Amino acid sequence: MKILSIIGARPQFIKAAVVSKALLAQGLHEIVINTGQHYDYNMSDVFLKNLNMLPPHYNLGAGSGSHATMTAAILCGCEEVMIKEKPDWVLVYGDTNSTLAGALSAAKLKIPVAHVEAGIRMLPKDMPEEINRVLVDRISSLMFCPTLRAVQNLRNENIVNGVIHTGDVMLDLFQTMKSEFDVSIVEKLELKRPFVLVTLHRDYNVDNKNTLECILMELNQVAKSFEIVFPMHPRTAKRITNFGLEKLISSIKITEPLPYSSVMGLLSKSEFLITDSGGLQKESYFAGKRALVVMPDTGWIELTDARINVLAGVNEISGKINQISSSGNFITGIFGDGFASQKIARVFAEM
Repeated sequence: MKILSIIGARPQFIKAAVVSKALLAQGLHEIVINTGQHYDYNMSDVFLKNLNMLPPHYNLGAGSGSHATMTAAILCGCEEVMIKEKPDWVLVYGDTNSTLAGALSAAKLKIPVAHVEAGIRMLPKDMPEEINRVLVDRISSLMFCPTLRAVQNLRNENIVNGVIHTGDVMLDLFQTMKSEFDVSIVEKLELKRPFVLVTLHRDYNVDNKNTLECILMELNQVAKSFEIVFPMHPRTAKRITNFGLEKLISSIKITEPLPYSSVMGLLSKSEFLITDSGGLQKESYFAGKRALVVMPDTGWIELTDARINVLAGVNEISGKINQISSSGNFITGIFGDGFASQKIARVFAEM
């Protein structure tokens, strides 16, 4: 059996790192396309290296652009590879433009699609990631769900065939790589006080000047009590420069995007996390940390229902810090047992 896997952004590299190894262990033939959606070295190649992944067989170099431009470029590039390779399955991850374009390419060529991290639903419904994940689930033949709630979300939409609860592959990687987390980065950054890790990149948080300014002002309030370490996404850095907001980050320790092991090292030593990243919301939970989620909703409602993570509006960040320390009991097992990738590989091997 030949499986063609499509990756292109940080979360997908992380998920594919363990799934690809599990497929190989089952003797399955995998071809990997890197779409180049994250074209910055610190957001792409460094993750491949840091996670000990084999080089992709194809690099599309899609780069930046509007959603339509990017999706179209990846769609055309994937179609060309699929016609050449003739895979039995196309495997896609998460909710990016790479995910949607890869799935559409396969569907048009009548190649069955398998979706890792299927069944996640959240508001706002017009968010690009939400649009992508809903459409991909509609055209997938196999849907690997990270949580029982994801299974229920699909059932609520009358999608039951091909739905498999596996647990979350990101937990697999976290447990595998835990001994290699780079905690020395705390010393390298010369942090003198307890610190908070921050990441922000969502369009609705950083693409509007007033919204981004409000967030940065809130972070300055947080900085009165904690040091802030902010590995900055290229999109966010560009917006800060374009909007002339550089003065609002003078009290924040800004870094380039960091490798997985460094981010996890920081997370493990932080007081808590402030983020709009879907992946880091889970990774903070894996690390036994709580997160303030700067989003109107979350795909990981299990964590907010358990009062482990807290949702915060852009003008509520500093005011909700107390809720982080007074949240509910830290329950375990929400994302499975750490063997999701092996379960996914077995599904293919047993066909």
